[in-house]
Amino acid sequence: MSKKPFNANRQIARAAGTVMLAFAFGQIVGLLRRVLVAQAFGAGVELDAFIAANRVSETLFNLVAGGALGSAFIPTFTGFLAREDKKSAWKLASAVANWVTLVLSLLAALGAVFAPQIVRHALAPGFSGNPAQFALTVTLLRIQLASAILFGLSGLMMGILNSHQVFLIPALTPSMYQLGMIFGVLVLTPKMGIYGLAWGVVIGALFHLVLQIPSLLKKRGKYSLTLGIGNAAVAEVIRLMGPRLLGVAVVQLNFWVNTWLASRMAPGSVAGIEYGFALMLMAQIAIAQSIATAAMPTFAAQYALGKLDDVRSSLSASIRGVILLSVPATVGLITLRVPLITLLYQRGEFDARSTEIVAWALLWYAIGLVGHSVMEILARAFYALHDTKTPVLVGIGAMSLNVVFSIAFAALFERIGWMPHGGLALANSLATALEMILLMILMRKRLNGLHISSIARGFGQAALAALGMGIALFWWNQANSTSAPWLVALGGIAIGGVIYLLGIWVLKVPEIQQVASIIRRRFS
Repeated sequence: MSKKPFNANRQIARAAGTVMLAFAFGQIVGLLRRVLVAQAFGAGVELDAFIAANRVSETLFNLVAGGALGSAFIPTFTGFLAREDKKSAWKLASAVANWVTLVLSLLAALGAVFAPQIVRHALAPGFSGNPAQFALTVTLLRIQLASAILFGLSGLMMGILNSHQVFLIPALTPSMYQLGMIFGVLVLTPKMGIYGLAWGVVIGALFHLVLQIPSLLKKRGKYSLTLGIGNAAVAEVIRLMGPRLLGVAVVQLNFWVNTWLASRMAPGSVAGIEYGFALMLMAQIAIAQSIATAAMPTFAAQYALGKLDDVRSSLSASIRGVILLSVPATVGLITLRVPLITLLYQRGEFDARSTEIVAWALLWYAIGLVGHSVMEILARAFYALHDTKTPVLVGIGAMSLNVVFSIAFAALFERIGWMPHGGLALANSLATALEMILLMILMRKRLNGLHISSIARGFGQAALAALGMGIALFWWNQANSTSAPWLVALGGIAIGGVIYLLGIWVLKVPEIQQVASIIRRRFS
């Protein structure tokens, strides 16, 4: 391996470490928020209404300024910075910011006007049988729409700062959002009920935006009141964003379908899949999104300078790192899901039945963690290569299968006497695994190789070490079946972590050897 790819990999690793710590902090704050919300509302009718209503503003954000915009904006903006053309870069940023504000404001206004129709026909038709829950969902939807505009601008700021290799502040913004919701549940909810939580979403979105403004001002970019009509760079962002926008729309459609189906199941099913997915996503964010966020600007810069060998090397190293972390996380979530959920959530309105509902969803979501994690890296690599079309087409196929799987598995689970919302989680995991495999094959062709043997060897080593970890955790659960949940959960995490680390050390995994070498140098 040449020195330059090695240096790029070290740059990605350092940035990923920073982002991972910030994301971990955000996940801890987010976990605290979910604990407080669960205690206040349980897995019941009001929380189902809130989660369903939040789906609309979340969809608007993701469609216009979330992953769709970032995947199109960062490569183009980074290209200008790599060529030291700052004037063009900031003209592009200004035009995109103006478009984001205009489009999201219009969509939010339309969402507010047609909120009843959205809930009745597209979002949660199962709530129509309960007029009070239906009316509550409509009102909560309207309150939360303002957050989409704030998140849109904040998402663009994150792209600008990441392109400048500034990762810490953008990575802290999710924790600011969670703090806003915590303010809502602690301060507003006692007087306003579930409406206080909805206003907490808006406050959190504002915190998300404001935190980044000082860092953005330090870049001394010049804002222009323009839409960039006729600007080739703006046209390039729109061109790249088009396919990705379609892909995000299909992913969001899948979430809508799941909410639509779960609204017709037993009360608490909507909250069950939301909380189960959130727990899986905690691990995915800490592992994959931190590495992907740090790696994408490096991939984009390497591609802009024509260094495809460096892209191949950096991408392969990133995938190995993600696999080595996500495999044990999968085993841990599956084996410790019940004590973890009991420890985190079971208090107040969140009872043993709520724990059962969420644990059942988490079981089936957890088996898809590796697929979700690797896919995150592969998708960002395609975007860095200015190819939004390939991952979008693959994603459309996978998410279309997801919808089919969701309907089929939910029906199958119900037929054999299992809670049907677990079928929705299994559908997501299976579709994501298929998507990951196809993206890996296509990326290998695109780069004329992808060090597949190294990646496969890393997966085999991780799986072998995780097998020993899983056996130990199974014994631990059996030996402590009547012990306190905190002992089972925290003790299991400690035991599992030690056994896995010993396993990959015995198997001589290069990454753990490198970490040990760095630690020895630091303390010598």
